[in-house]
Amino acid sequence: MKTWTEKLNSGGLHEVKPAPINIAGMKAGEIMLVPTARQVDDFIRTLPNGKHMDVQVLRKAMAKRYGAEVTCPITTGFHLRTVAEAAFEAYQQNGDVDAITPFWRVLNAKTPTIARLSFGTDFVTEQRLKEGLKDA
Repeated sequence: MKTWTEKLNSGGLHEVKPAPINIAGMKAGEIMLVPTARQVDDFIRTLPNGKHMDVQVLRKAMAKRYGAEVTCPITTGFHLRTVAEAAFEAYQQNGDVDAITPFWRVLNAKTPTIARLSFGTDFVTEQRLKEGLKDA
């Protein structure tokens, strides 16, 4: 079985294509970005310390960056989990929170993805409190 880090780095290319259905605020036919896990990770790494961005804003910003109108909510949700789990794997190996992707700048205790994380919410809440992020 692949580790989360292997899943994060598994490669593949993003797609920009018409959205097939209406879902999560997207309209069928809108130009949709289907990002890779690495793109989601790289984008989150650009968020400065103390800056929070919710998933909706992240999706809009990523779409704009890649010339699309919207970003696939389903793929983004899967990749957010991959990014968080891979970051936590790295943290468990090296103990350096400053060396991992700061996924807590996007995820908080109310984000649906958080319930699926293998390590629970305490780590996320602790990091958000350290950075003074609201809804910690």
